[in-house]
Amino acid sequence: MTLPTTHVSFPAGAVGGESPVLAVHPLADGRYAVVTEATPFHPLDHTWPDQPADHGTLAVDGTEWAVVDCLTGAVGPDGGDLLVGADIPVRRGDEEWSWLVLHVLDADPGAVTGRTAVLAVDAQRRAALSASHSGCHLLALALNAALAPRWRKDPGRSDAFGHPDFDSLAMASSVMDTAASTDTYRLGKSLKKKGFTADATEELPALADALPALTEAVNERLAAWVAADAPVRIDVPGPELTARRQWHCELPEGAAQIFCGGTHLHHLGELAELRTELRLSEDGTELIAVTSPKRA
Repeated sequence: MTLPTTHVSFPAGAVGGESPVLAVHPLADGRYAVVTEATPFHPLDHTWPDQPADHGTLAVDGTEWAVVDCLTGAVGPDGGDLLVGADIPVRRGDEEWSWLVLHVLDADPGAVTGRTAVLAVDAQRRAALSASHSGCHLLALALNAALAPRWRKDPGRSDAFGHPDFDSLAMASSVMDTAASTDTYRLGKSLKKKGFTADATEELPALADALPALTEAVNERLAAWVAADAPVRIDVPGPELTARRQWHCELPEGAAQIFCGGTHLHHLGELAELRTELRLSEDGTELIAVTSPKRA
């Protein structure tokens, strides 16, 4: 199998389009993957599966199928088998591989290769996931600012506003759904060696005791950013699924950028509210942030 890397339009917010069908591939679980030349669908990323896949419909010549999942597939430089998700042995973007968006159907669509597919994303689901993803990035910046006094030395990595990048340095996992994003941060020896302290000092209480004040500070900052109705865009160097895209938000403090492959709001005024809840894991080794957007 030799197929070109899929072109995607979801970074600009597209939720519909038409494209030729390039292949239909049976999946191991009995479902079928339809590959098109281009698509507005956002697939689950096999390398960093934080944002769930778009759902929607795919229609050919008036016959419509539900797109029940959307996955990342890849074909190696030898043009061998199509590999899916966790079976892909390389990181997304390897230039020797073809990278494909797989529209997953429950039923065999039959002989649709070479015909034009009409692709429609579930716009309400997309909007909810985009709100959660934008909220996740805003939480990262607000949390970095609130935790900046807890660094004893420069860890060598800062965010767009010059604060030590706790979000990047401590991140264990980031998962979002249509209601919230949940970010989990490790507070282990590695982070301590980089200069972060969760212990009490002469100037600061222990992190566990500081959580209420930290939560309030983060939420005040998030509220101010939402009130400012800051514009959001995705900087896109090319149409390919593998293009290294960047989230860009013009916040009151200045422009913020974070590399990201997901979908996002167009401006923060699309939210009525954005709030986070901070807590420690039972053993105290992880900080967990659940950030919930409320759309306007």
